[in-house]
Amino acid sequence: MSIVSLGIVRGLMSGALGAGLATGLTMLARSALGAPAWDAGQVTTIAVFVGVFFYLGGLGAFNYWLRWIAGRPDPEHASPPRPHWARYFSFDTNHKTIGVQYMVTSLLVIIIAGILQLIDRLETAQPGMQFLSTNTYNTLMSVHGISMLAAVLIGIAGMMNYVLPLMVGAKDMAFPRLNALSYWIVPPAVILLLVSLPTGGFDTGWTGYPPLSVKAPLGMQFMILAFYIVGWSSILGGVNFLTTIFKMRAPGMSLFRMPIFVWAVVATSVLQIIFTQFVGIAFLMVLLQRLLGLTYFDPNTGKVLLFQHLFWFYSHPAVYIFVLPGLGVISEVLPVFSRKPLFGYKAVAISSLGIAGGGALVWGHHMFAAGVESWLVVPFMFTTSLVAVPTGVKIFSWLATMWMGKIWLQTPMLFAISAIAVFLIGGITGVPQGIVPVDLYLTDTYWIVGHFHATLFGGFVFPAMAAIYFWFPKVTGRLMGERLGKLHWGLMTAGFLTTYMPMFWLGLNGMRRRVADYDPAMGLGPGNVVVTVGGFLIALSMLLFFINLTVSLRRGAPAPANPWGAHTLEWQVSSPPPEENFAAPPKVVGPPYGYGAPTAVHAVLSPEDDAGRKQG
Repeated sequence: MSIVSLGIVRGLMSGALGAGLATGLTMLARSALGAPAWDAGQVTTIAVFVGVFFYLGGLGAFNYWLRWIAGRPDPEHASPPRPHWARYFSFDTNHKTIGVQYMVTSLLVIIIAGILQLIDRLETAQPGMQFLSTNTYNTLMSVHGISMLAAVLIGIAGMMNYVLPLMVGAKDMAFPRLNALSYWIVPPAVILLLVSLPTGGFDTGWTGYPPLSVKAPLGMQFMILAFYIVGWSSILGGVNFLTTIFKMRAPGMSLFRMPIFVWAVVATSVLQIIFTQFVGIAFLMVLLQRLLGLTYFDPNTGKVLLFQHLFWFYSHPAVYIFVLPGLGVISEVLPVFSRKPLFGYKAVAISSLGIAGGGALVWGHHMFAAGVESWLVVPFMFTTSLVAVPTGVKIFSWLATMWMGKIWLQTPMLFAISAIAVFLIGGITGVPQGIVPVDLYLTDTYWIVGHFHATLFGGFVFPAMAAIYFWFPKVTGRLMGERLGKLHWGLMTAGFLTTYMPMFWLGLNGMRRRVADYDPAMGLGPGNVVVTVGGFLIALSMLLFFINLTVSLRRGAPAPANPWGAHTLEWQVSSPPPEENFAAPPKVVGPPYGYGAPTAVHAVLSPEDDAGRKQG
């Protein structure tokens, strides 16, 4: 097959053509109206939206809907065969293919974002400007932040896409074509984030606060458009996940027979659907102020704090969008490698919804130092403290599950244990930030950087590593190397502690975040050296991970269908799973974590298995 036959190649060619046509026509229209032909903001914005539409058309994303509108039959099954690898570069509707596409994209973005941060860490290892300008430092820091958050969103979509239909006994997602569309609008967003660097960058940090974001260079606009596109992907994915869970579960799978990861997907999807639109509105208002001169956030005629309310109304729940699937992964891994049922299953399931609901009511604690209305301070202090309760339920359950269990310290279990410890650090260090007098001292210091990264590492990064090592045999039919895996775990855990624990001391001693330089008289140089060394330890651990991943894909030991002896449905089919997952709808007959009981069964895949189970 030719390269041009790949969907992504056709899509990129069509997108470039569409953007070029849009640029030319927009400039002609501006000239006809008597305005200067070139306006970087307005012309490029139109070019981006038209280019993305053409890109999706060239990719084939609209083919089915266009045929349906025209009343023509769907020739999908008559399409010519193509190599298996080509599926990952084309508009393929199988949820397993889409899950791999999301995960690979996430890992690529993590590499880029990590490199940017390592450059910044080298700059701040010592006082004084070493090799970057302050603007370059701020741009790299800003792109690192928003890219890493995008990578987390993309990564959780990958995990949920691959595993969810298998866990609930479905053949695919409820809306397969919408699912593929949700992924394929992500690559343009990644490209836009990268384009923001050579087009002036942006020095606002990942939050993009106005009025600075209104006055920032063209790179700011590309970041806003990228954020907007990823938001669309998030909303469409949330609709698909909820529909799949509530309409396509296997017979017998009641709500309290669902794996905890599925409960985490429910809570995450609700947050995505309800709150993503608010940050979209906030950035749309910034974009309109940049392009049309509107005054939503003008300090003289508008309300600057309005942006922060809209932004954090999404962005604090977004933290739980990032971590709830990771907490679900921990709840899947611990029972398997402890050989015990998950302690307090129903409480853990409901706690995911409690975290989602509580997390929606705490956005104001990000604004204590911004001049938020005084009558809001005490309510937000209360809700911020209250949201720790459902989180504590999970941690208590995890520890009780491991207590006196038959612990099997394989790589997934090691990453899950580190995730619990690191997430607990993130939670404990977050409590002082909910107390106004303390928060006023800690705001915009390295304490915040340490807390936020502990939350994300414990809630997503370590669980994501556990998930990859845990489900890699299911995806590929091969096992990942245990020796390299354990070395990866050890270096990443040590790297995290070396990088982020000193940040709490640095923050308490006056180290401000988002600054390229600091006063040598403050004595912060040694602490920053330690932080930089830790950052490179994390980078080394990730290098070992990618080596392990590559070697295991090619020469990993063949994996049985269920190498971990797990009970949930995804492990009851072959590895890799069949194209349509199940030959017939499975029947769920028991809880998902019946470890320790020899006759415990979660599901049966055929009437013969069910009859044999009843006779036994």
